[in-house]
Amino acid sequence: MSFITDLPKVELHLHLVGSASPATVLELSRRHPDAGLPQTLAELEAFYAFRDFPHFIEVYGLVSALVRTGDDIVALLDGLARDAAASNVRYAEVTVTPSSHHLAGIAPEETIDALNRGRKIALDQHRVHLNWIFDIAGGLGQDLAWETVNYALRYRPEGLVALGLAGLEVGVGRAQFARQFGVAREAGLHSIVHAGEVTGPSTVWSALNDLGAERIGHGIGSVSDPRLLDHLREHQIPLEVCPTSNVCTRATQSWAQHPLPRLLDHGVPVTLATDDPGMFATTLNREYELAAETFGFSNAELAAIARTGIEAALCEPELKQRLREELAAVNP
Repeated sequence: MSFITDLPKVELHLHLVGSASPATVLELSRRHPDAGLPQTLAELEAFYAFRDFPHFIEVYGLVSALVRTGDDIVALLDGLARDAAASNVRYAEVTVTPSSHHLAGIAPEETIDALNRGRKIALDQHRVHLNWIFDIAGGLGQDLAWETVNYALRYRPEGLVALGLAGLEVGVGRAQFARQFGVAREAGLHSIVHAGEVTGPSTVWSALNDLGAERIGHGIGSVSDPRLLDHLREHQIPLEVCPTSNVCTRATQSWAQHPLPRLLDHGVPVTLATDDPGMFATTLNREYELAAETFGFSNAELAAIARTGIEAALCEPELKQRLREELAAVNP
């Protein structure tokens, strides 16, 4: 466990709203009591008992609606960076859903200012570098998908590296967003797509073929298609695997049944991530610890997962090299 604590890490699958600790959510809920959300820790714990993935999406939307000002966003980012630093996370890519903040009444200029302020706090106070993925909430339709792309290209904050796609998978085909991702790629943004979280390999294939995905969020549904696993290995397309999240949303039944070892055995590049650590009561250190406890991963295997994260990160070359050197100092 001391090795895990010392291991320098990156976090590549981390949602801004879902990162909020229970204390932060309660603060926002009390700040905005008209939302009717939990006012005590016990109520919040019950609120976070997810029945299934659609229920999780419903709860996520209700919590997101608590974020109504730029200062709320800064509070989230301060807490996110503090919690990340506690797991020795040196760099994180944070998924932000600008359409949700816009719907909550936050002007784009205020959101961008908040992201800039939060990014500076993260680095200056917590020594965590942050970059952004602006994601399309797939279940909200084409108009908001285009709004997300236009928002990203018009306001483009410092540190914006990719366009993402998240939210519901069932009934929300990835191919319908091909035009949006094409425009974003032409503007120099990377393509990072949630796929194969609660669906099978066909969703992952669509993310790759229709949206040009360079990394796959979750992707655990790939495990049933040997040809897809070969493709991921041969093209070194990383999966951002979030085991505790998958258990909490019933995407898989338990840690013991999680396909993580099978993905690694096939040579698929895999990173570990928390997804929504505030909602799932986890940390990145805890994800590494549970992987070691459940699957018997050695220190070298854990370091290899950390190394995959570094190589998959969309950060500046100088920072990536520094992260490589930090990792080599812990695991030569």
